[in-house]
Amino acid sequence: MLLCRTIGEIREFVRQARSRGQTVGFVPTMGYFHAGHLTLMRRAKESCDVVVVSVFVNPLQFGPREDYARYPRDLERDLALAREAGVDAVFHPSVAEMYPPGFATHVEVAGLTECLCGASRPGHFRGVTTVVTKLFNIVQPDKAFFGQKDAQQALVIRRMVQDLNMPLEIVAVPTVREFDGLAMSSRNVYLSPAERQAALVIPRSLEAARRAFAAGERDGGRLADLVRDELAQVPGAEVDYVEIRSLPDLKPVDKLDGPALLALAVRLGGTRLIDNTVLGGPEKLF
Repeated sequence: MLLCRTIGEIREFVRQARSRGQTVGFVPTMGYFHAGHLTLMRRAKESCDVVVVSVFVNPLQFGPREDYARYPRDLERDLALAREAGVDAVFHPSVAEMYPPGFATHVEVAGLTECLCGASRPGHFRGVTTVVTKLFNIVQPDKAFFGQKDAQQALVIRRMVQDLNMPLEIVAVPTVREFDGLAMSSRNVYLSPAERQAALVIPRSLEAARRAFAAGERDGGRLADLVRDELAQVPGAEVDYVEIRSLPDLKPVDKLDGPALLALAVRLGGTRLIDNTVLGGPEKLF
């Protein structure tokens, strides 16, 4: 497995793969891998000849009071896990390599980015779409793989690719969960033992909504209230949002008459966790 720290190095790796007629799969990450990341890598390996993974904690997508400085990092561990997953090259650029002095261009997707996490984290998706556009231009993959836990992000990236005629396929991979149902996240490491136990209210609340939907409930407000009521049973669980949005355009939904995304964000201590489920269709984003 090759470790590339410069744009020139990873472009040369991809150029050589292309010269051999190989397809390229790409998994963009911020590192500190967990089983969800490794699932994305294995999916990429199954459908592409070579797999490139980026490890870059992108400062543009963090707000001034967010956790950029303390975001977990362990490159050696990540490299070992990527190698075991069959990754062919890891791209690990510096901030200066990605954003040299004078950098002044940003990419924005309107509409999809103004709700859910976009409303709570102004500028976040502008940072995401800017860095992902740069990474796609650098790696030029045939397919890129994103986790469904970050459903809004996956939808935004797919819209960006469609609108800008980028020649690649976006693949959304179902959320990978811990043994007790909590969605895998690099931020789970921040949780104290008590907060980790309390976090189980998140998948429990989503399951309550799924049960109510299966029993015939179609009122979006009542389904969202049911989730909020479940979350309220855990002291210290601070709800950022609980919303039901249409797929794939993320419009507000009053009555569910087709597939819809139930998404939530909750703070436990200093840690913000997100999760979601699809109601009214297969548990699949697209």
